Amino acid sequence: MSERNLDFDKVIDRRNTRCLKYDFAKRRGMPEDVLPLWVADMDFATSSYIEDALIECAKHGIFGYSEVQTPYFEILANWLKKHHNWDVQEKCLIKTPGVVFALAMAVKAYTEIGESVLIQTPVYYPFYEVIRDNGRKIVENELYLGDDNRYHIDFEDFEKKIISEKVRLFILCSPHNPVGCVWTAEELIKLGDICVKHGVIVVSDEIHADFVFKGRHHVFASLKKEFENISITCTSPSKTFNLASMMMSNIFIPNHKLKGKFRKELDAAGTSQLGIMGLVACEAAYSKGEEWYRSMIEYVGKNIEFTKEYIAENMPDVSMIDIEGTYLVWLDFHKTGLSAEELDRRMIHNAKLWLDSGKIFGKSGEDFQRINVACPRNILKEALDRIKGILY
Repeated sequence: MSERNLDFDKVIDRRNTRCLKYDFAKRRGMPEDVLPLWVADMDFATSSYIEDALIECAKHGIFGYSEVQTPYFEILANWLKKHHNWDVQEKCLIKTPGVVFALAMAVKAYTEIGESVLIQTPVYYPFYEVIRDNGRKIVENELYLGDDNRYHIDFEDFEKKIISEKVRLFILCSPHNPVGCVWTAEELIKLGDICVKHGVIVVSDEIHADFVFKGRHHVFASLKKEFENISITCTSPSKTFNLASMMMSNIFIPNHKLKGKFRKELDAAGTSQLGIMGLVACEAAYSKGEEWYRSMIEYVGKNIEFTKEYIAENMPDVSMIDIEGTYLVWLDFHKTGLSAEELDRRMIHNAKLWLDSGKIFGKSGEDFQRINVACPRNILKEALDRIKGILY
């Protein structure tokens, strides 16, 4: 048996499959015929090994309460060691139905209502929601765009905000969504040292860790023993293998006291075992999905290069921020002179294109749009042609 799903140019019709990306445009105020490149899932069939494992599981016909044993952890640990040189222990693992769910549990576990949680903006918009909707205060450390076309951290502001706002929890996005930074070891160590100094717990969302095109992903908790002691590391196969609807993530909390607080919040939320399909898919992905993963990464990397070249040749008023990680490209439209509202209007109603408006990632994202390039290249070209059409 060999991997069957390696044709990433193949266009798969996702309509009428209960697909959030394609089937809910009208309900979300979009034209029904809009082309969607917004939400972060891929338009590729996942590894055939995962398909086969799920089919075999379904054939059993009984779907009672399920749990995994040590081989699951060993498969997971092997992937993390091989790809990120990170040694993990089984006793540190807690499984949750998604990373965003884990972020919300961490906010509730480690802060009280009214307390401050720090994020680095512009950032993935659920970060705002899990803080605000749980009655905590959002504190922003705004990233800045350097002359090197890369975002950077304002470390002075980072520490200042921690002190002035009495921050107890920091949610790190690594690699960063939407600006595409793969933080260097030096950057992460500098952040971590500040957090250790001021007693700040770090929840590190590393869901895009397997998408690195420049540099190397460093697991925050692995860089220093002191960081491990203050870290909640959030991982999942959902982005890497296009398994978002399986609702499963692997969270690592080495500090037993922090783990206990997190576990208490899960219990309070009524969460125990995950669905069998997510567990089976995770095992198959990490044990048999390497060929598919390598081929997919190569294809997405070429899509990123295609996007960069297309914009350089056809859109003089648009800048593409250099992407080091993720498959989410951050496009700067400020030179067009269009307001965020006018840009959104043209994108949606003239181009019939559904991207993620930069303003949902924070005020500093207002002149931007985020486009998902994990799709067949002809679809990507069609989207870029439509953007060009509303500007020139």
